[in-house]
Parts: sequence; structure tokens; C-alpha cells
Amino acid sequence: MAIIDDVGRGTGWRRKKALGFRALTYVSLIFVVGPALLLMFNVASQAIPHWSWSVLTTVPLGNGGGLENAILGTLVIMLGVLLLGGTTGVLAGIFLAEFVSVNSKGKERGGILRASIDVLAGFPSIVLGYVGYVALAVGLHWGFSLLGALIVLSLMVVPYITKATETALRQVPTNYREGAEALGMRMGYGLRKVTLRTALPGIVTGLLLAESITVGETAPLLYTAGISNGLPNWQLIHQPIGYLTYYVWTDWNQPFPSLHYLSYDASLILLVMIFTLLIGSRLLVTRSQRHSESGH
Repeated sequence: MAIIDDVGRGTGWRRKKALGFRALTYVSLIFVVGPALLLMFNVASQAIPHWSWSVLTTVPLGNGGGLENAILGTLVIMLGVLLLGGTTGVLAGIFLAEFVSVNSKGKERGGILRASIDVLAGFPSIVLGYVGYVALAVGLHWGFSLLGALIVLSLMVVPYITKATETALRQVPTNYREGAEALGMRMGYGLRKVTLRTALPGIVTGLLLAESITVGETAPLLYTAGISNGLPNWQLIHQPIGYLTYYVWTDWNQPFPSLHYLSYDASLILLVMIFTLLIGSRLLVTRSQRHSESGH
């Protein structure tokens, strides 16, 4: 009976510790998510009462107008970074995860690439923006331009995409690769049809993080993209471009209530873009996994 009582007390103590840790986890989650929800509620409560759909179809004019130029400019920048930075980051992650080996001296062949990515991840965004201004806007005489902004933003997000891709690929079970090889699949075909498809959720998460960073950046764009109240014309150099974060940062400091409303409108549109990215990526991952399971 004494042994049974000791076991019962031990089980009860472990249950209490588990409940305590779970409670602390929920409290920590509240501290992390709570400020973000409060910020989103504040933005929505300030923007919705004064919302006008003309914001989406007009350009800034004087102390009012809309944000059509900034919305289209932000979408163009997001697409460009996805193509330039996303392609570079995913390919770098695939190389580090699938093709890098360790030589007889214990050194990794891709050590230089990995070190470069780690160093690049540590640079402040404003430093990259200033370097981009000196090297591209002034050094190459591009001026404020879309291409300069895309290059700088891509340099910012490549480390995140690379690490997310490499981590996702390394988490794919080895027997998946061995099974593909046993079925006679070529390495490239097996990588594309089995390994990458299995790692897709992690890769999409990295791309989503990169796009979120792109949407929220201001300092690098001030140095490279400048600002334009006109609509984007797809000219890569010698032409500034508008983006939403500029109006969030600038209009809030102006003494006109109409510009304050425009700043909140820009913030609300940015939130909608982020949620759209999140939902779209989840749907893409779910669909890809469904097809992958049906294919197997």
C-alpha cells in the first residue's frame, strides 16, 4: 500500500507540473500575441470609421487622395522580391541541404556560402539600404529605382529563405530519398517530385516570412526606391516607385487629420496583405500535400 501511495503521489505531482507548464505556456502566448492583436485592433478601429473605397483607386493629391500608387508599387516590389530573392534563396537552400558534403578533413564544401549567408543575416536593414544607395543609386547612376530596391530587399530576405529551405529539406526522412532512388528516379526528378514536395510547407513558410519582411520595410526603400505619387510603369531604373510603408511613416507626422487617416488606411491595407499571404500560403500547402498523398 505504501508503494501504491508513493506512486499515486508521484503521478499527481507530475500532473500538477504539467498543468503548471501548460498554464505558463498560455500566459507566454498571451504576452506574445496580445500586443499584436491590440495593435491590429487599434489600426482597424482608427481606419474603418473613416474608410473610403476611393483610397484604392486614386493617387495622393495634396493633403488627401488615395493610395493606388502605393498599393500597386508594394505588390510590384513583393512580386520582384519573390522572383529574385525567392529563387536565389531556395536554390541556395537546396544546394546546402542536398549537394554539400564534408571532405576528409572535416570541412564543408559550402562553408563559404553558409558563412556569407550568416553574415548577411546580421546586417541592419538601414545599412543595406545605405550601401544600396551608394553602390546602385549613386555609383551606377540608377537614381531611385525599382531594381535597386529589389536587389537590396532580396539581399535582406535571402538568408531567411535559405535557412528555411535547408531546414525543411533536412527534415525530410532519408528513406524518402532512398525510396525514390530504388524506384529508378533520377536525382533531379526525385528531388522535385518527392523531397521538395514533402518540404514544401517549410519552404513556403520561409517565403512567407520574406514577403512579410518586404511588406514591412521602410528604411531600405527610402534609400533605393525613393517615392513617387504616380503609378508604377515597370521602368527598372531612373524611376522611383511608391509603397505603403512610406505613407504610414510620413503621413502620421503631418499636422493634417486627413493625412493621419491615410496613414491608418495604409496600415490597414498592409494588414490585409499579410493575412492574404498567410491564408494563400496555407491553401497552397494544403493543396500540394493533398495531391502528394493522392500521388503516392
